[in-house]
Amino acid sequence: MADKKITEALEHLEKAEKYLKTGLLKWKPDYDSAAPEFNKAAVAFKNARQLDQAKEAYLQEAEAHRHTRALFHAAKAYEQAGMMLKEMQRYPEAVGLIEKACIMYQENGTPDTAALALERAARLVEGVNSDKAIELYRSAADVYETEERTRQAAELYGKVSCLLVRSRRLDEAAHSLEKEKILCCQTENYPLCFKKTIAQVLVHLHRNDYVAADKALRETYSIPGFSGSEDSGALGSLLEAYEQLDQDGVSRVCLSPLFKYMDNEYAKLAVSLTVPGGGAGKKVPASESTSMERGSHGDVKQDVDDDDDEYSGGLC
Repeated sequence: MADKKITEALEHLEKAEKYLKTGLLKWKPDYDSAAPEFNKAAVAFKNARQLDQAKEAYLQEAEAHRHTRALFHAAKAYEQAGMMLKEMQRYPEAVGLIEKACIMYQENGTPDTAALALERAARLVEGVNSDKAIELYRSAADVYETEERTRQAAELYGKVSCLLVRSRRLDEAAHSLEKEKILCCQTENYPLCFKKTIAQVLVHLHRNDYVAADKALRETYSIPGFSGSEDSGALGSLLEAYEQLDQDGVSRVCLSPLFKYMDNEYAKLAVSLTVPGGGAGKKVPASESTSMERGSHGDVKQDVDDDDDEYSGGLC
């Protein structure tokens, strides 16, 4: 079966080459006729599991389409060549061709297809190169946001945030979660905004930035339905316990179902959260704790005057 497919592929390549030959009576290569022959050859090679030859045939198809300015079809061929490289586990080369395809999709005026291709490329390398996956997801999210596809952009920023947390790039994760939360607010997906607030608070506390965690909570009170919600109550209890250096109280909140059943990366943050000093059940007198806030490096500073609350504007 494989030999038959290889023979079929070679026949199509031979036809394609004939279309590209020039002579006395044929001055220009016939790229329009050659392109589908290269495609048929690529498919036959792929079915025969001759992936490297399939990749080369797709690249030849792409070049033929480029000569006729059929950018969409050229991009498709480059993307297919990338998929062959993916099958051979040559991931950097695969991503390079898919990125090349995305540029052509955008030049052709089909940005949604470009974003989908970037998303596919990110999935390819997510398990082997998280930094590249983050870059690709961000690029796809930017395309969706430019096209006012806000829900899709928010979903991809969600992937970015999780990967940043997994990589312990917590400062970047905090910015990504803020962006994600704003986009969710724009689509009026308020319950998801609440979950993103929980994620924000956990990230900020792992950064030893109590002030930013408190800001994230207070901003969310402007979102309809948050005040009085289970999420609001749990976060209030968490921040109170954290400020009081009450490890038992922090652990009690973080082991509740609301935290345990979040996305895996945030559930891990909840389970591993410790108060400064890390003593179980350790508390300070209320008279002392009310005058303390934790800064971005865990330093203690005087409480900000409530009359000068710079976070009262909220998100929405």
